[in-house]
Amino acid sequence: MVQDMRLIELKGVCKSFGDTQVLHDVDLYIRKCEFITLLGPSGCGKTTLLRIIGGFDMPSSGEVLFEGRDMTDIPPYKRRINTVFQKYALFNHLNVYDNIAFGLNLKTPEQLGVKTKKEKKAEIERRVQRMLKLVKMEGYEKRSTDALSGGQQQRIAIARALVNEPEVLLLDEPLGALDLKLRKEMQLELKAMQQQLGITFIYVTHDQEEALTMSDTIAVMNGGRVQQIGDPKRIYDEPKNAFVADFIGESNILDGVMLEDDLVKFCGTEFQCVDEGFGTNEPVDVVIRPEDIMIVGEDVGMLTGTVQSVIFKGVHYEMMIKGDQREAQDILWKVHSTTMQPVGTRVGMTIVPYNIHIMHKARTADAAPVQETEDKEA
Repeated sequence: MVQDMRLIELKGVCKSFGDTQVLHDVDLYIRKCEFITLLGPSGCGKTTLLRIIGGFDMPSSGEVLFEGRDMTDIPPYKRRINTVFQKYALFNHLNVYDNIAFGLNLKTPEQLGVKTKKEKKAEIERRVQRMLKLVKMEGYEKRSTDALSGGQQQRIAIARALVNEPEVLLLDEPLGALDLKLRKEMQLELKAMQQQLGITFIYVTHDQEEALTMSDTIAVMNGGRVQQIGDPKRIYDEPKNAFVADFIGESNILDGVMLEDDLVKFCGTEFQCVDEGFGTNEPVDVVIRPEDIMIVGEDVGMLTGTVQSVIFKGVHYEMMIKGDQREAQDILWKVHSTTMQPVGTRVGMTIVPYNIHIMHKARTADAAPVQETEDKEA
């Protein structure tokens, strides 16, 4: 359970490099013991935001608060924060043990909570062995880092960051250099580490599946703004705008008109939905996930079309279906189903009201940020 106590708050954070503004009035809070992911495409500002939290960059304006204290101008070494980068930055002249112990060796006995040099050495040994066990690298103490695989090097980089017992760990796309299978394994291991240690992880990635797998909270970013904040299920099931819907998972995004509460028209057909609070006859974006479209007989479908292509994806088939309706003739529906329909087959498509998501047209990727803190539930 994520605690409800706010650890870090960003208030009105902006950042410019010359004439280019890369962050626009970012407001964000991060709670103790939370695994929060900054998710977005390349160039959206997520790494810049991470560097500002870590003290490596200063905001052009705005505040960075740690437990209510202004830390905006405090350098990185005075913050209880450590960072793991995509390039692990291990010391090749040191073995595994000495890489992990490097930061501890720079501390005084008092800083490690002991009194003598002998006790310091024993404390370092205890902490390093604990980290080796945590990252499943026991027995590798004397190995050269050059002799390790990419996945093993990544584990040592994480151990080196955690051994100093930071209150916050920043991770800047640390799994990006790993192959798919190892990356998936490490996603689960990182989440387990975070839960076991009970510290705050702030993770940067452009990989949607990675964010959905590990996070308590996701902040979706684009154009230097936070587009939506919420838990993974809320982000996936209830995207706030077309950018979030398109970036998180796969979607069919259509032009529609909200006729009245709970009634929308798209593709020349009226559909019941569960959305309210829109204006009468208001133009809207309609989002439908591929897995939420049911393939039925042509005679009973709410919409009809012809299968154009079929790809087997392992757990489902992905079919592209060209709509028949005059208003939908330029639409290729993406449909995920466990039942395959051959190319050329005419099919019906049905969508239940709960799976039709309606969004205001004004909420585009370049609109003002959607900072709905009520989405962040413990």
